[in-house]
Amino acid sequence: MKYKGYIGKVEYDDVNRIFSGSVVNIKSVITFQGSTVDEIETEFRASVDDYLDWCLEDGVEPEKPFSGKFNVRFSPELHSQAVAGAKLLGISLNSFVEKSVRDELRVMNG
Repeated sequence: MKYKGYIGKVEYDDVNRIFSGSVVNIKSVITFQGSTVDEIETEFRASVDDYLDWCLEDGVEPEKPFSGKFNVRFSPELHSQAVAGAKLLGISLNSFVEKSVRDELRVMNG
């Protein structure tokens, strides 16, 4: 689910027969629950709005969804192989890593 740039992930708890979710693209913890699809969607949006309202009231800058920048640590051998692979393809190391992640996500998501 997406709302105001925030992404929610939902899981079903078959013991308690309830959907539980959390926002996954920020470090802050935002959770929500519901017993139906409509309810979980409503609660997701309400939780994001509550978080943004709380930040405004307390004068805190709300955490923005991830910027797209992150540091990756590889072994020296893998780093060397990735640089060589990028050069063979005629692209930057950043583009090589982005392509690799995108390709892997495409496989995961079918």
